[in-house]
Amino acid sequence: MQRIKLYTETKPVDSDKSCSCCAVDFSEEKPSFWKRQILIRSVTAGLFLVVGLIAEALTPYKIIAQLMFIFAAVVSGKDIFRKAIRSIFKLRLDMNCLMSIAAFGAFFIGHGEEGAAVIFLFFVAESLEEYAADNAKRSISRLLKLAPETARVKKAGREIVRHVHEISIGDLIVIRPGEKIPLDGKIVTGHSSVNESTITGESAPVDKVEGDEVYTGTMNEDGYLEVEVDKKSEDTLLSKIIRLVEEAERKKSKTEKLINRFAHYYTPSVIALAFAVFLIPTFFLGHAWDVWFYRALVLLVVSCPCALAISTPVAMVSAISSAARHGVLIKGATFLEELSKVKACAFDKTGTLTRGRLEVIDVIGFNNHSSQDVLSIAASLEARSEHPIAKAVLRKAHSENIQLKEISGFKSRRGIGLEAQINGKTYYTGSGNLFGNLSIERPEELLNLEEEGKTSIFISDESKVIGIIALYDSVREKAPVIINHMKKFHIRTEMLTGDNKKVAALLAGKIGIDEYHAELLPEDKVRVVEDLAVRFGSVAMVGDGVNDAPALAVANVGIAMGTIGSDVAIETADIALMHDDLSKIEYVISLSRKTMQVVKQNVTISILIKGSFTVLASLGLINLWVAVGIGDMGLSLAVILNAMRLTRVKA
Repeated sequence: MQRIKLYTETKPVDSDKSCSCCAVDFSEEKPSFWKRQILIRSVTAGLFLVVGLIAEALTPYKIIAQLMFIFAAVVSGKDIFRKAIRSIFKLRLDMNCLMSIAAFGAFFIGHGEEGAAVIFLFFVAESLEEYAADNAKRSISRLLKLAPETARVKKAGREIVRHVHEISIGDLIVIRPGEKIPLDGKIVTGHSSVNESTITGESAPVDKVEGDEVYTGTMNEDGYLEVEVDKKSEDTLLSKIIRLVEEAERKKSKTEKLINRFAHYYTPSVIALAFAVFLIPTFFLGHAWDVWFYRALVLLVVSCPCALAISTPVAMVSAISSAARHGVLIKGATFLEELSKVKACAFDKTGTLTRGRLEVIDVIGFNNHSSQDVLSIAASLEARSEHPIAKAVLRKAHSENIQLKEISGFKSRRGIGLEAQINGKTYYTGSGNLFGNLSIERPEELLNLEEEGKTSIFISDESKVIGIIALYDSVREKAPVIINHMKKFHIRTEMLTGDNKKVAALLAGKIGIDEYHAELLPEDKVRVVEDLAVRFGSVAMVGDGVNDAPALAVANVGIAMGTIGSDVAIETADIALMHDDLSKIEYVISLSRKTMQVVKQNVTISILIKGSFTVLASLGLINLWVAVGIGDMGLSLAVILNAMRLTRVKA
């Protein structure tokens, strides 16, 4: 046995390059120093506040107490005060301004303990919000650690360890049992079980053999593999997933945009109201200025829109991150919100409701043509097509060792069939739609096959049919279940297919679909989806992401099925399911509805508590402690915890 030597060759890595393992900015975790700094500041400010309260309550040295309160406010409020000053100069008053004015006002009237408490508790609330946002993304950031930074490259009988940045397309990498796959590629030697849960959310290992694709960050469980790299580190599927989630979390939903616009005008209005609460009773009604000044400060604090501002984004980020963990990529909060409103869902048949792998089960020859002749002519024409029927025909021809013929003048007639010349004679292969164009009589055998629910294509010359090939595509096991669940969601289901009406009717009856549309061209599918949108207001389209791209694009929400390795599907669809699992559709609809429920709960509770506390503050029934502890920090924490429940929605 030849001994393979292992060498380590590392070169300086270009910092400008990026890959799935080193440089996806949005989900890189905060450095531990940041966490330590927040903790140190919180503990230090909290100690100053406690010491100040003790000094004020138990000693006659009030000046020491006030100094402790000032130190507590400075330590915890450094960033808050800086942001407040910046917003004032920009003439865009924000919540930092509200808290800063309230704190300075409290110190001014001799309530240093409450001024310090306002800043300290607001600092804690802001830190909790930032922690919540980081926590929601942490599930995605863990993907970065799953991708190895180095790989073994096999060259000239030896293995060289190189950084993934230095590996080129076409290089051969070695992955041993128990190792993670460092780059996307195709297996050229070996077979194994690969755990792809990081990509698809499915924990069951997938058997991989020579010719199969493998993906960055997945785990090679029990076999030796040699893989030919077909994507650079920055172009791997894992990198695309992470970038997709980054972009999704930046895109705001309609609800988020509405709340942001509201908050933009809300803060200046609250400041104006607080001045009115102070000035009118004091200067026009002759009441004690310090009483109403204090009430105005409480009003400022209790009216801080923190909880309202984070009520929607924290829920959306939690849902999008959770979905990505379960193999569902949502390209923006807008689509998550829109999906909750869907009243009708159109399903493509082939590859969505069926397995998408047609198999030839009958080959019938006519007019002195044997089944081998028919299969040879059909396979020769279909060899230049990427349609699933073409692949099935070619597999059948290969299994029977049928020799392909030389063709010329090849033409593809979209949605109808193919045309080419063999030995100077023109032949056609295609669906029943081609009969009308060629004025050829439909054979009875074709009708019989269609009644049995088989997909059929015919092969003809310019004057007569020479054969029929019948194919069958089995229904996905979960198709009837998901259609039943859609009805429980009160969503109408309709099936779109280019297949004939009898095949469509049999499948629709078998799985319980509400209505079907057969013999459709791609533009016909677009028309049906547009009609559904007119009738029901909001419609989703579920397809394979390639053939159904136009219909996916016009739907309110386009959902692509089984998109591992499919760049077109990820680019076209609004939601991409990374595995051929129909149950994920039920999951993502359930997630969208629960997300919008949480958003409504958060917004409602924020408005009710803020409104109630505003009235109580004007009447002098609450103080600054209660205002910030319950009306601001407590409410923000409740909103965050409510939103984080979405991470526990089961797929």
